[in-house]
Amino acid sequence: MKRTLFFLLVAICLSASAAVRPNLVVIVTDDQAPLTLSCYGNTICETPNIDRLAREGMVLDRAYHMGSMSGAVCSPSRTMIMSGRTLWHLPPRGGRKNKKGVANEGEEILNNTMPAVFNRAGYDTFRTCKKGNSYTLANALFQTVKEKSNRGSTDEDGSQWHGRQVMEYLEGREKSGDSRPFLIYYGFSHPHDERWGREDLLAKYGAFNTKKAPSEFKKGAPPLPVNWLPEHPFHHGHPGLRDEVNVPGVFQSRTEATVRNEIGREYACIENIDDQVGLVLRKLEAMGELENTYVIYTSDHGISVGRHGLMGKQNLYEHTWRVPFIVRGPGIRAGSRADGNSYLLDILPTLCDLAGVELPKTIQGESLKPVLMGGRNTVRDVIYGAYCGGTKPGMRSVRRGDWKLIKYDVLDGKVRETQLFNLMENPDELLKQHHDSKVVALTGNRPDANQVNLADDPRYASKRAELEALLLSEMKRLEDPYRFWDQERE
Repeated sequence: MKRTLFFLLVAICLSASAAVRPNLVVIVTDDQAPLTLSCYGNTICETPNIDRLAREGMVLDRAYHMGSMSGAVCSPSRTMIMSGRTLWHLPPRGGRKNKKGVANEGEEILNNTMPAVFNRAGYDTFRTCKKGNSYTLANALFQTVKEKSNRGSTDEDGSQWHGRQVMEYLEGREKSGDSRPFLIYYGFSHPHDERWGREDLLAKYGAFNTKKAPSEFKKGAPPLPVNWLPEHPFHHGHPGLRDEVNVPGVFQSRTEATVRNEIGREYACIENIDDQVGLVLRKLEAMGELENTYVIYTSDHGISVGRHGLMGKQNLYEHTWRVPFIVRGPGIRAGSRADGNSYLLDILPTLCDLAGVELPKTIQGESLKPVLMGGRNTVRDVIYGAYCGGTKPGMRSVRRGDWKLIKYDVLDGKVRETQLFNLMENPDELLKQHHDSKVVALTGNRPDANQVNLADDPRYASKRAELEALLLSEMKRLEDPYRFWDQERE
C-alpha cells in the first residue's frame, strides 16, 4: 500500500512538472539592423543586457523579415509576427481593407493570432508597444494592452515608458500571486526616427538632437559605415518616399556629418532600450521566473541609415532585410549560434512549440525549436524577400547559402537592375561606387577587387541563372502576384 502511494505521488509530481509551461517574452524594436549589436560585430554601441541574452542563449545570423507591399514596412512585418503568415497571405490589418494579399480565412486568422492562441492556452497575455502600423485587431486581443508611441528621450515619451509598463505588470503579478504562465509582448518605438536621444547617451556617442541636417559632427561620433555612399547608384523606385526625403535631422542629406550624427543618435536610442531590457531581466530574475522564461529579442526589420546612400527600410540589402534574432531560455545552449534561415513569421510557431501549445492550421511559418535546441542549423534552404511599396513590381531578392540576388523593376521600366553578391566574400554588398577614391577616403575602407556586383560578370553567368530561376520558383510558391520584365508569365 505504501509503495503504491509512493509511486502515485511520484506520478502526480511528474505530471505537475510536465504541465508547467514556460513564460514567454518577445522584445521587438522598431527599425534596428543586426549590425548595431556587439553579437553581430558592432564595437561601439554598448548593450550589456542584450549582450547577456546572446551570451546566455543563441544568436541567429540569418534571420529576415519577408518584405512589404507598403512603404510602412512595419505593418506587414508586425502582422507576420502576430499571425505566422507569409507576405502574400496576410489578413486585413490596421483597421483598413487589405486589397493586397490573400486572406480567405479572415476571421479564423484573427482567432489564431499570438494573443488569441495563448489566451486559449491559459496564459496571461500583456502587450506594450507603439501605436499604429500593425495588426490592430490582433493587438487588441492581449488581456492587458499599454500602447503609446514614444520616440522622445524622457521618462514619459521615451523607451523608459515601455519598460515601466512591463515592470508594473510584473509587480502586479507578484502582489496578486498570479501563477499563470505569461506572454509579454515588449515592443519599443525606437530606434525609429526621430531618434531623440537622452543627453547623457548623446554625449557618449558624439551626437546631438536636431531637426535640421547638420553641417558638422561632434568629436566621438561613430565612423561612417564601410558601405556608405553619398547617393544610391540608381533610383530606388519609390518617389517621394518619406524615409528617403523627409526624415527630420536628415531629409535628403547623405553627408558625413549627417550620417555620423544620425548613427550616434541611433546608438543612444539603442542603449536606452538596452537599459529597459536590463530592468525587466533583473526583475524576472528576482521573481525566480527567468530560468523558466524564453526571451526573444528581435526587430520588425533593419534599416539603412546612410548605407548604400539610403536612409530607410524600403530596400533588400542585408542591413535592412535582416533582423537581429537572439533567444535565451530553457534548453538553449549558452553562447551558441546558428544560421537559422528564419523569418519573423516563424516566431508564432516557435512560441507554440516551446510552450507545448498546438499550432493553428493558419500558421505558415516554421518552428525554430529544432535550431534553438541544437538539432539543426536552419529550418529552410532558401530565403525570399520583396519590396513593392512604391512603383511596381518593385524589388525582389533570393538567398541560398552565400549567394544572393536582388532585382529591381521600377518607375515604369526606367530602372531595371540586377545585383549578384557572394556574401562570404562581400558581406557588406559593396558596389563599384564603393571603390571611388573619395568614398574610400571618407569610409577608410578599400574594397577588394571582387567586392562588387557580380551580375554582369560572365564568370558568374551560371550562378546568376541559377538564382534567377530560384527567385521565380519562390515567387510562384509564395503566390507573389507580380513578375519582372525578364521573367516568364503563365
